[in-house]
Amino acid sequence: MTDRVEVVATVLLACAAVGTAWSSYQATRWNGEQANASSRTNAIRIDAARAQGLAEAQTQVDVATFTQWVDAYARRETELADFYFKRFRAEFKPAVDAWLATKPLKNQNAPLTPFAMPQYKLAASAEAEQLDAEAEVSSATVRRNIQRASNYVLAVVLFAVSLFFAGMSTRLGDARLRRVAVALGCAVFLGTAIWIATSPVSVAI
Repeated sequence: MTDRVEVVATVLLACAAVGTAWSSYQATRWNGEQANASSRTNAIRIDAARAQGLAEAQTQVDVATFTQWVDAYARRETELADFYFKRFRAEFKPAVDAWLATKPLKNQNAPLTPFAMPQYKLAASAEAEQLDAEAEVSSATVRRNIQRASNYVLAVVLFAVSLFFAGMSTRLGDARLRRVAVALGCAVFLGTAIWIATSPVSVAI
């Protein structure tokens, strides 16, 4: 019986050592995956901020030219109004045309400005929204990878616990205590091994 306990303890030591090494490797790999995902997230957020800045700049240009144009339009200075109108950005003109169709000078229910019209759409703003959505997805990947790395770190600790019980069993003089120590080590090892077996794996060659 004593020899059997020693054999089990030896096998447990070997298996727990392999499990510890594997979990350490996986924790390192998922930390690397998390770092890569973080870099991607930051790059996407920078592009989103750049697109949003462009959209804001374009809106400012539209507001400035519209302010000058509407003054000339209201004063019926046709030549000056045409001058500003020709300088509207291509994205802005459909909104202005739709706004003028509501007869804003006579219709009290007309939108106050073309900027309230559904036709006023900025490609840069849409791009910024799309990039923000991509950044959120990438950020979720970062959080998931962090959790996976943490799980493997916990597995390292649990395998170390099973190593402790296996090692202690070889030093105990009482046969019953040795069996208890080995049993506890096996229970911790098996539970951790089953858990890790269902965890995602990252491998690089």
